[in-house]
Amino acid sequence: MAATKQLMEAPAKPLPGLVWVVRFYPDGSSEELDIDRPISNQEGWLWLHFSLIDARACEFLGSLSDLPRAARLLLIAQDEHQQLHKCDGCIYGVLADLACTLSGVTEEIGFLNFAITETLVVSGRRRTLNAVEGTRRTLRSGQKVTTPAALLELIMDQMLETIDLFAEGLASQLDRAEERIVADAMSVDRQIIVHLRHVTVKLHRQLATFRSLLHRSERDIEPHSKPGMGLATKKFGQRLDWLDSEIIELRDRAHLLQEEITLKTAEQTNRNLQVLATVTAVFLPASLVAGIFGMNVQLPLGQKYGFVSAVAILIAASALVYWLLKRSGFLKR
Repeated sequence: MAATKQLMEAPAKPLPGLVWVVRFYPDGSSEELDIDRPISNQEGWLWLHFSLIDARACEFLGSLSDLPRAARLLLIAQDEHQQLHKCDGCIYGVLADLACTLSGVTEEIGFLNFAITETLVVSGRRRTLNAVEGTRRTLRSGQKVTTPAALLELIMDQMLETIDLFAEGLASQLDRAEERIVADAMSVDRQIIVHLRHVTVKLHRQLATFRSLLHRSERDIEPHSKPGMGLATKKFGQRLDWLDSEIIELRDRAHLLQEEITLKTAEQTNRNLQVLATVTAVFLPASLVAGIFGMNVQLPLGQKYGFVSAVAILIAASALVYWLLKRSGFLKR
């Protein structure tokens, strides 16, 4: 298989927005080519990865005659819905992946636009994606990939592996939060649980869509007549089922922990209100007595012992109310 005709006829200058290009040989070995040099016409097939934030790259990909028109349009589309299609000997679509930075994987969702034929794999992204970068590192380590479909499977495998590891981190955070809740620690940040639940909901939505795409494409793509274009959809479908069930479990755990925090907060509020009600009830008679003695009228206690008598009445009234509350069992609730 030789490289595509349009790429061979391209002018001797870097392709706009090209991040990297990898040539694969018939034995499965690969070589990363210099993006500043024209692509030579040699045996094998190519993987071209573009940055779609470059308008010139989108213009070039939109005119790439080696791909069907529908594949070209989706390849440069700003579509944030996962898709998987097949037409005219080409598999193309959009897949979700976790974005990454120099410090590692993030929880943000990015999207990989791709199209594959027997001799060409073209992919593009608007954010740096962990699975694509991981695939590049894997190829640099010497792993062999014999067909374009096998490369797409490697990228998909990296996507699922990343989400699996990310789910383990989410589970650890939930474990720590659950331990603090069980220990009645009031330092549990409710916003952390809410955030974890939000992340698991997003991941579940993407995994469920991906699984649905594979199940629907199983009949159309897997029994492909052209060599190198068959996807192992059943294998990925089973792994997605397991991974999605794990994410659902984390989502449900986060929901339960969120409800438990709400209940504990309500209990603490009720205890505070009970203390406030007790204090109010104890000092209510004293307030009444103080109000009576504060009236500007003649009182029967006289001037000599009036203050001492008023204080004694205040203390006695509060003590009586406290004794009545304790006797009734209200203070033990």
